[in-house]
Amino acid sequence: MLNKTSNQFISADELLGQFHRSRKYSTDLILNLSSEDCQAQSMEDASPAKWHLAHVTWFYELMVLKPFEDNFAYWNPEFAVLFNSYYNGIGDKHPRSKRGLLTRPSLLEVLEWRKNIEDRVTKLLKEQFSADLLCLIQLGINHEQQHQELLLTDIHHLFSNNSLFPVYHSQSNHTFQAEKPFQWIEGVSGLIETGYEGEGFHFDNEGPKHTAINQIHSIGNRLVSNSDWLEFVNDGGYQNFQWWLDAGWAWLQTEKIAAPLYWNKADQNQLLCFSLNGNLPLDVHAAVSNISYFEADAFARWASQKLTGFAGARLPTEFEWEAFAKLNSQSSIDLFGKVWQWTGSNYNPYPGYRPWGGITGEYNGKFMVNQMVLRGGSAYTPAGHSRITYRNFFPTHARWQMTGLRLAKDGI
Repeated sequence: MLNKTSNQFISADELLGQFHRSRKYSTDLILNLSSEDCQAQSMEDASPAKWHLAHVTWFYELMVLKPFEDNFAYWNPEFAVLFNSYYNGIGDKHPRSKRGLLTRPSLLEVLEWRKNIEDRVTKLLKEQFSADLLCLIQLGINHEQQHQELLLTDIHHLFSNNSLFPVYHSQSNHTFQAEKPFQWIEGVSGLIETGYEGEGFHFDNEGPKHTAINQIHSIGNRLVSNSDWLEFVNDGGYQNFQWWLDAGWAWLQTEKIAAPLYWNKADQNQLLCFSLNGNLPLDVHAAVSNISYFEADAFARWASQKLTGFAGARLPTEFEWEAFAKLNSQSSIDLFGKVWQWTGSNYNPYPGYRPWGGITGEYNGKFMVNQMVLRGGSAYTPAGHSRITYRNFFPTHARWQMTGLRLAKDGI
C-alpha cells in the first residue's frame, strides 16, 4: 500500500471534486479529435488517445475497485490485459507497439466503461472513505494527469506525421514576446535540503527528504530560446562531432537528426515549427522544445565555447535546479508551464528510498536506470500537477515530450 503521507484532512467531497474534474478534463482533451484520431499510434513510445483514456480507467478498476468494492466484477475481464501498461504483478500485457491495432473496444465503449467506473468509484468513496482509499484515489488523479500530458504529446507527434498538419486547437490571439537578455544568477551552494517534505500528495521518487551538496555555481535567468538554438544549427552544431557524447553522435547519425523535432521548412526562406496550433512560423524568442538529452548536452558544450557570455555552460544538476527553484519560485523565470528542463543528473533513488508497498511499488522505482532527470513542467502539464520537487525522467534519446533546457556553470 502507499505510504500515508498524503493530506489526511481532505474531505470526501473535496476528493470527489478533484476526481471528477480530472476525469472530465481527460474527455475534454478529445473533443476536437475524431474517432480515427483517437485510434492511431504514431510510434512505439506513443499511445493512441483511446488507449490513454482506457488505461487510466483500468487503473481505477484494478487498483481501487477490485480491492475495495463489495461484489467486485470486471466490466470486461479482457481489458485487464489490453490496458495494462507495465504492471508485471497484475499479469499479462498487450504489446506496447501494437496498441494502435486495438480497434476494439470502440471509443464509444471505452467512454461507457469510463462512466461506469467513475460512478462506482464515486459510490465507493461516499460509502468507504478511508486513509488507504484516499491515497489510492489521489494517486489515480495524479496518474491520470500524467496521461493527460502524454495524450497531448502523443497527438502532437501523430499530427506531425500527417502532411495536412492538422490543427488540434487554434490560438488566434497568439503574439510573439521578446526574450530576456541572458545572464547568470548565483545558485545556492553548500549543504542543502532536497526532496519532498509535507503532507500533500507526492510521488515515491520525490523522497525521502535528505541533504545534498551543491558546489559554487550559477544558473541562467531564462530558458534556452529558439534564437539561441538557431545559432547552434547555423554554426553546424549538428554536423560537428566535438560537441557530442559518443552515444549522442551515434544516435544523431543513425536517426539523421539536424534540428529540434518539429522544426521544418515550407520553402528555403521560412522556418516553421509544428505545434498543436498548426504549422506556424518559428517563434525565435520562445523556449526551444522537443530536444533530447543528447542535444541539450551538445548545445551546452557548444555554447560554452561559441556564445558570448555563456563560458562554462553545462546542464544543471537536479539539486542545483531545485534549490534555484525554491529561491526563485515567485520570479518570472519560467520554471513551469513552458518546457521540461533536462538536468545532468541520472535518475537514481534518493538515499533511504523505498518503493511503495503492494502493486503500486511498480510505479517509479523500477525505472531507475538509463534515464535522465527533468525538472519543472511544460505547456502540456495539467495545472497544479507539477511542483518544485517533481522528478520527471526520460531516456537520453527521447524528444517527443515538451523538453528544453536551462543552463548552469561552475563558479559565479
